[in-house]
Amino acid sequence: MKATVQWTGNVSFKAESETGHTVQMDGPADKGGENLGPRPMEMLLMGMGGCASFDVMSMLSKGRQDVVSCVVEVDAQRADAVPAVFTHIHLKFIVTGNQLKDAQVNRAVSLSAEKYCSVSIMMEKAGVEVTHSYVVEEA
Repeated sequence: MKATVQWTGNVSFKAESETGHTVQMDGPADKGGENLGPRPMEMLLMGMGGCASFDVMSMLSKGRQDVVSCVVEVDAQRADAVPAVFTHIHLKFIVTGNQLKDAQVNRAVSLSAEKYCSVSIMMEKAGVEVTHSYVVEEA
């Protein structure tokens, strides 16, 4: 897997994935940014949420659960010192559907956290406390 990141001026960068997808990253105004895109640390959180959501939806689909919406809210805290690494990340899944089985949602979230989500597991191995929760809502 490869990616390139090209400086586009000030504290703005264009990232391109090996598959040709691009995203603009930028810094805050007080650091010379123009708010043209997410910050690099935000990209990590979005990647983690995407990875975990992919796992959960894959398992729920295989379990024939009638999901109409799956949202994951990712909340993180960072160290006060430089480097301002993540110290804790919490993923809260809000899964909405028709007659969803709580046990299947619980299992999908747990398996993603413990076995499948490469990003979550990598962050934990780096010393970040990663927690998960979920809410099941009827459509």
